[in-house]
Amino acid sequence: MADANNVSSSESRGFCLWFTGLSGSGKSTITTHLVKELRKRGSKLEVLDGDVVRENLSKGLGFSKEDRDTNIRRIAFVADLLSRNGVPVITAAISPYREIRDEARELMGDRFIEVFVKASVEVCAERDVKGLYEKAFKGEIKEFTGVSDPYEPPLNPELTLDTEHDSAEEDAQKILTLLEERQLIPAAQPA
Repeated sequence: MADANNVSSSESRGFCLWFTGLSGSGKSTITTHLVKELRKRGSKLEVLDGDVVRENLSKGLGFSKEDRDTNIRRIAFVADLLSRNGVPVITAAISPYREIRDEARELMGDRFIEVFVKASVEVCAERDVKGLYEKAFKGEIKEFTGVSDPYEPPLNPELTLDTEHDSAEEDAQKILTLLEERQLIPAAQPA
């Protein structure tokens, strides 16, 4: 049997970085930078992107509150399953309702790290390459988070990233620093 004290420093413990924020706030962009750095450090991680999950795990769900809650519960279930088995997970879904995010926190306990990716509706609309905000403002898209449907910002996230003022690289570094401080990932090796 292996000695617990001889665990390789390149091994990472399971955790879930739960990104929440409006569409266009920067969740996916920050995730891209973070994944690149974590993989460079040897981390085997999984990303549960909101759009990808909706296309596969939650196909057929709409955007009513009930369907959104079901979608987020499914993401939380998979994130819990992976993280409790030692796999780091990043979820990048809007997850607009505080109550359901709190359910995810309760499910995963100290493995859950809530990251609020903060940007105003106006800035998110400027960044929107798909034209979704424009359609939502015109009333062509119903139940659009931040426009015709509510977004409930977290009250006590472990980290708030202000993407209106910081670059995605700077925000990714803040997350890496937090993970290093919590000894969830090994410190970066000098180049």
